[in-house]
Amino acid sequence: MSKAPYRRSGASGILPGVASLAALLVLWAAAAALTGNPQRLPGPGLVLQRLTEIAVSGELWFHAGMTLFRVVAAFAVAMVLGGALGLWMGRSRLADRWLDPTLVIMLNIPALVVIVLCYIWIGLNETAAILAVALNKIPVVAVMLREGARALRPDLDDMAQVFAMSPLSRLRHVVLPQLAPHIAAAARSGIALIWKIVLVVEFLGRSNGVGFKIHLLFSSFDVARVLAWSLAFVAVMLAVDLLVLRPWEARAARWRQDEA
Repeated sequence: MSKAPYRRSGASGILPGVASLAALLVLWAAAAALTGNPQRLPGPGLVLQRLTEIAVSGELWFHAGMTLFRVVAAFAVAMVLGGALGLWMGRSRLADRWLDPTLVIMLNIPALVVIVLCYIWIGLNETAAILAVALNKIPVVAVMLREGARALRPDLDDMAQVFAMSPLSRLRHVVLPQLAPHIAAAARSGIALIWKIVLVVEFLGRSNGVGFKIHLLFSSFDVARVLAWSLAFVAVMLAVDLLVLRPWEARAARWRQDEA
């Protein structure tokens, strides 16, 4: 089957996104004008001014960098542990029967409870912060990878057995290529969830990061700066999604398009 339906020119891929962002800005500006109270709902121009101020002062780069570090660390831990757990549960019915109730419980424990317990048990430190975020994401990754592992093709397993492939070779050349689309989907959905939880972690118990700055601004009701800090990190996460995760997801799913 031809790949033509899946290809997009640069203009056709970018224009819808730009148009939707422009519409959102117009709606925001109109709502701010109707409100008529910059302290309650500042317009895009005022927020951009505040964003420029924190960028020039250097605060943005330090605090956004600390938040990004926590996001990356928690993301890596959650993907590795959640992926291994999901693969095990998807390949072993016994493991799935034993661990499924625990997985359901972990999925339904509020993130705030996990964060508070980690801070109480471990202390107000980086280990507790990263672990709290990772624990909230691990069950989500495990569920997605479990479903992917259940859908692995048995004929490829038989082929690996016939050729006497080692467990490591089978994982690398047979299992992971089939799981790649599921891993990419878990990564894309997870990065958005993780950075939001990181902000809560910083809000409650860290002395730096975007969440910490929002905590300080909350006491002074500085909505413009709250939006400036939030949008700055949204822009970072959007760049990660567009430049890293989406190309990776498209590449991971390419073999399915080739088969179609």
